[in-house]
Amino acid sequence: MPAAFLELARGAAQKAGFPMFSPDACLINRYEPDSKLSLHQDKNELDFDQPIVSVSLGLPAVFQFGGMERSEKTLRVPVVHGDVVVWGGPARLRYHGIAPLKSGVHPVMGGYRYNLTFRKAG
Repeated sequence: MPAAFLELARGAAQKAGFPMFSPDACLINRYEPDSKLSLHQDKNELDFDQPIVSVSLGLPAVFQFGGMERSEKTLRVPVVHGDVVVWGGPARLRYHGIAPLKSGVHPVMGGYRYNLTFRKAG
């Protein structure tokens, strides 16, 4: 993993109260207009004590943060280029997703949204 990515993820996690986070994986998603990420849980990792760090780049989106059951009401959080969301502890297995992306053009990233998701997979 590039040193700049590692530093970003560790620093964000530390500020959110997770000083021991050391990610070993970064998932990169690219979203086109009208695409979405359905509500889901990140539960493929071995250690749920480690947080998830999510970095938004490009077009704005609406991050949906729900409860421990998919049917629970979600909190809709607008995220823009450069926003970082960290969740862990009791919230680590909450359902989350991205609402359908609206069309637009970001001055650096063009007509797309990119998301970097850092985690401790192993």
